[in-house]
Amino acid sequence: MFVSCVATLRRAAVAVSATAATAAALIVLPMNPVLAGDVVDTHSFANSSEVRTTHVALDLAVDFAKKELSGHVDLTLERLKPDADRVVLDTRALEILGADASADGKTWAKTSFALGALDPVLGRPLTVSLPAGATHVRVRYHSRPEASGLQWLKPAQTAGKKLPFLFSQSQAIHARSWIPLQDSPAVRATYDAHIRTPKGLRAVMSAEMSEGLDATGRWAFTMPQPIPSYLIALAVGDIGFQAMGPRTGVYAEAATLKAAAYEFAETEKTLEVCEKLFGPYRWGRYDLLVLPPSFPYGGMENPRLTFVTPTVITGDRRLVSLIAHELAHSWSGNLVTNATWEDFWLNEGFTEYLTYRLTEAQFGKARGDMERVIGTAALKTDIGLAKSDDDKKLTRSTPAADPDEVFSSIPYERGALFLVYLETKFGRDAFDAFLRGWFDDHAFQSATSRQFLAYLDAKLLKTKPGLVSPAEISAWVSNPDLPADAVYASSDALAKVDAARDAWLAGKTAVTAMGGAEWTVQEWEHFFEGFPKTASAAQLQALDAAFKLTGSGNAIIASHWYKLAVDAGQTAAVLPAMTEYLSRVGRMKLIGPIYRALAATDAGRAQAQAIFAQVGSGYHPIAQQSVERIIKGS
Repeated sequence: MFVSCVATLRRAAVAVSATAATAAALIVLPMNPVLAGDVVDTHSFANSSEVRTTHVALDLAVDFAKKELSGHVDLTLERLKPDADRVVLDTRALEILGADASADGKTWAKTSFALGALDPVLGRPLTVSLPAGATHVRVRYHSRPEASGLQWLKPAQTAGKKLPFLFSQSQAIHARSWIPLQDSPAVRATYDAHIRTPKGLRAVMSAEMSEGLDATGRWAFTMPQPIPSYLIALAVGDIGFQAMGPRTGVYAEAATLKAAAYEFAETEKTLEVCEKLFGPYRWGRYDLLVLPPSFPYGGMENPRLTFVTPTVITGDRRLVSLIAHELAHSWSGNLVTNATWEDFWLNEGFTEYLTYRLTEAQFGKARGDMERVIGTAALKTDIGLAKSDDDKKLTRSTPAADPDEVFSSIPYERGALFLVYLETKFGRDAFDAFLRGWFDDHAFQSATSRQFLAYLDAKLLKTKPGLVSPAEISAWVSNPDLPADAVYASSDALAKVDAARDAWLAGKTAVTAMGGAEWTVQEWEHFFEGFPKTASAAQLQALDAAFKLTGSGNAIIASHWYKLAVDAGQTAAVLPAMTEYLSRVGRMKLIGPIYRALAATDAGRAQAQAIFAQVGSGYHPIAQQSVERIIKGS
């Protein structure tokens, strides 16, 4: 993707610096807390080494007719460089109306501002002048309808079908499309907000929430812990609430609320298990918000309020590992955050490892191993799809132009495998103590991969010198290939699925003898993962007839089935149902494989383009961009 010359030069400079480090040097760096000034974030224009945001105060009105948020943001600033006379903010698709400065946050005076050149990925830098003594700036602005971090839904796109809905998705660099701020995970700030909504609609945010409108007719929020910008989250709609425990509850539209509360009823117990394993929960409450189906991810770990897809509401509580994953982010990701998007595995690899540990603690080792086997299969699939060796590593030698472009299971599953390797080498008790120390010593900080490796060396590797070498660590972090001594899980339950599938495909048993009617979603996922593309039309027809896969109400099973049908050249048989599915599901993990299977042939690519032209306007902007890249083969 084309980027501006300035951004390209900055990325090149960082690449040279990163590739110059040896494996040993990565491990022995000093363990200083990461400050914004210590990090070069190639995905931000912010001059955070000179001026750093410490608090964000939002005052916004929601206008569904215009599809815009309007109002102002006040930023409290710390001058790291005493003579700094400007603050540079990140923006994208924002209309900047004016700027003010203040020494006390009460008395304001106009100050000059300027928008820089447009970078197609990063947006535009906003430079605001800082008069002598100024410690606050106010930016008056409104968002545009095309803001990539917001999706405005018509009533027909919601569960209730009567009222509109708005939700944000700020990760990775989309907060700048609805708030002008220093949009870097290295910059952590507290925030508060006042949100004015149309009558009858409720606002919720990733913060402490009021139960009703304040005296000015606005919803009020406070986040007292410092968080990175990508964790600021907002949703507005016909939203109700049901408690699930002393610290947990679920928000959802009325049509979804009862089913969601049943599905996630064990959340309080999961939170208690988390605390036993990883240390105290430090965010107060942990609530869930079930979003409409166009939400592009399974879940988003916004602190205090995880956003979650309705596709995991299956009625059998078998997909609650997703909630375990988002809850685990309260330690890895939210408490200790990747300082740049090149360090993404510090969020997701740790969280995936914690998720497997939680699953094992709650449901037994067999269930945990089943989840790990499925995760490893996804990892190997994504390694095969990777465009370059850099995309296969935990830490890239050159930063990606757009962090969304390289989204895959690799940082999740390869990162988790790395931690399993360390646990196996040093023992679970020692590794658990190390993990808790990492979270405690870096609480509410952002960290780099280099900082983690330094901490690993000092707190774990040196406890048993020679047990794990610098070269072995480098093989996990910096090499594209998976190390030969990776520790993989095995699953008796999934081995039985393999045997049943293979026996049926070989004509040794009837399709109904496989036992598929009793399989869990995880077993079905594994069944499809090992299914050959050479299956005959008759075999697919028999499979569909036995288990009613076309039109399945389970979104995960349906995704695998439609991909299999396309891979096997049977698109025509499922096309109407598949198109309907793609029109109502926006989760990228589920729709991406179908579009990718279609785009594998010229005829299929034409079908993908036709389907996307028909249904794509209902996808979140992030999902739209992802599908466009798939269809183009980029």
